[in-house]
Amino acid sequence: MTALSTFIDNLPILTIVTFLPLVGAAFILMTRGEAQVVARQSRYVALWTTLLTFLLSLVIWFQFENGTANFQFEERLDWLPQYRISYHMGVDGISMLFVILSTFLTPLCILASWDSIQKLVREYMIAFLVLETMMVGMFCAMDMVLFYVFFEGVLIPMFLIIGVWGGGRRVYSAFKFFLYTLTGSVLLLVALLAMYFQVGSTDIPDLMAAKFSRDMQLWLWLGMFASFAVKVPMWPVHTWLPDAHVDAPTAGSVILAGVLLKMGGYGFLRFSVPMLPEASEYFTPLVFGLSLVAVIYTSLVALVQTDMKKLIAYSSVAHMGFVTIGIFALNQQAVEGAIFQMLSHGVVSAALFLCVGVVYDRLHTRDIDRYGGLVNNMPRYAFAFMVFMLASVGLPGTSGFVGEFLVLTGTFQMNSSVALLAATGVVLGAAYMLYLYRRVVYGELTKTDVKAMVDLEPREIAILAPIIVVVMWMGIYPMAFLDVMDASVAHLLRNYHDALATRAAEIAPLGSSLLAWVW
Repeated sequence: MTALSTFIDNLPILTIVTFLPLVGAAFILMTRGEAQVVARQSRYVALWTTLLTFLLSLVIWFQFENGTANFQFEERLDWLPQYRISYHMGVDGISMLFVILSTFLTPLCILASWDSIQKLVREYMIAFLVLETMMVGMFCAMDMVLFYVFFEGVLIPMFLIIGVWGGGRRVYSAFKFFLYTLTGSVLLLVALLAMYFQVGSTDIPDLMAAKFSRDMQLWLWLGMFASFAVKVPMWPVHTWLPDAHVDAPTAGSVILAGVLLKMGGYGFLRFSVPMLPEASEYFTPLVFGLSLVAVIYTSLVALVQTDMKKLIAYSSVAHMGFVTIGIFALNQQAVEGAIFQMLSHGVVSAALFLCVGVVYDRLHTRDIDRYGGLVNNMPRYAFAFMVFMLASVGLPGTSGFVGEFLVLTGTFQMNSSVALLAATGVVLGAAYMLYLYRRVVYGELTKTDVKAMVDLEPREIAILAPIIVVVMWMGIYPMAFLDVMDASVAHLLRNYHDALATRAAEIAPLGSSLLAWVW
């Protein structure tokens, strides 16, 4: 073990990465002076804080040991010892990648908001720093109460970001987002309490090792499903997402699509499948059915959209349908594909919303028909938009291809009909994304205000270039990510199938005895 590894092992690195943004928020709160000075200082403090947080999170990745399913960098502090509730943090090969995704996108959001946010800048930057703490903490939490605190804590800053700095019907969209997610989360809390009274602990490893009766599993699973399905979001509880995306500022849409939608998929992987295996098997047809509707129906809805943000929002619902199909196909290829798809969608959808923000800042409209011919006066923008569009449709060599291919391959092994129906989403996805790109980038450059639009500025290049690198890296060398999650996914599936086999072995003698008695 190197000296650096020893130093990091003795350092509460997860706590530092989680709460460093709150330190930056405290610095911003202490800024004084004229409004313009405070706004400028707030932007720089937020940017440097999120950049430092990202760099520290990379240390976690570099020091992470592949090939083991154990939780790493664990930290434990008795929080409420009389109730066996503790401050317990740790990451495995699944959660660590989502920590990196969260810390990667946040500084890009700060840069994207540099000029577009002009009112209450200090409060906006504080909201984003608090949001980053909640996101990272949620993926690191190994106590279910701690997880729930972070899981619900995300709602408050995002509610404010949409409701205060959004546009159009921002108050309506903010309340709709809040009420949808809070209602589902109340049922998650009920399930958490039921598990606590059954096991006597809220520690996630303890809950994974607990054995719940089949009837109890069914009810617990439905309670969790009510929350995680809204977060994904699955059809038909997806209607809050298009409104939230349309009215959120660009950076708010980036975090919504890039990270917050992954909270539901992560919840299924961390809680529903490992803790409630029998219920997960029982409800798999339900998940497949709802996911297929999401893939096909929302893709068709995306085809008729005239607002760029709404089109990308509906495409997010379709792509997350692939994720839930992959998770509940429950084999190595499909689950790894689902996780990879979540990571890919996180960066690609974030980039697409950033591309919409670029042209919106210049023309202040998201109407597809208002554009056309941008390749003539914005070639750098056209190239960046093309990369992300092709990644969204799953072009080989980009990140989108790997996740969709693994999900479809793994699902085909379990249920070929589901895989074939899901594959129609790939065709429809190509249709609506190519439609969007052709209408915006190609065609005649005839509109005077569109002719006056200038190409990407250095700040915008600095935002989009790192995402292009990540999209191509994930597409060309996916093993850098698959190796990290491989052992954790294998451990998850092994425990899942062992639990089902054990239950089947327990039921078999009862069936034989009943048959003998009847005979």
